[in-house]
Amino acid sequence: MSKIDPAKIWSLKYRLLMSVISHVTPDIVALGVETKELFVLAALEEHPYPAELAATLSMPKPTVTVYVKRLEAAGFVSREIDTEDMRRHRLRLTPAGRKVMNQGLTLLSGAFGERLGRLSAAQQEELRMLLEKMS
Repeated sequence: MSKIDPAKIWSLKYRLLMSVISHVTPDIVALGVETKELFVLAALEEHPYPAELAATLSMPKPTVTVYVKRLEAAGFVSREIDTEDMRRHRLRLTPAGRKVMNQGLTLLSGAFGERLGRLSAAQQEELRMLLEKMS
């Protein structure tokens, strides 16, 4: 029995994710956002504060600031003062931002679904359970 190499498993997972992202990047860019901006949009409702977004997405705060400014300029995000803490800004998806987010996530889901389609239904369920266990 060969020894399990965690780095090899991580590398395979990373290559899979990057392959999916690379496959759909041109279509995501056609929506008017970069791939990382799509991830910002997708996380925004659950994490509406810039510092929270940065921590959740493991991105530097200045990077998130740049993405948020671009998304605001494109009309995908609005910024407002938090009524509970006037020192903080709360971010909100605009209807246009929600539309782009949904379209982009559909593209990613479809491309990943193609990869999942290589597995049987039982294998897909086992993968889901293993990933949940590791999370």
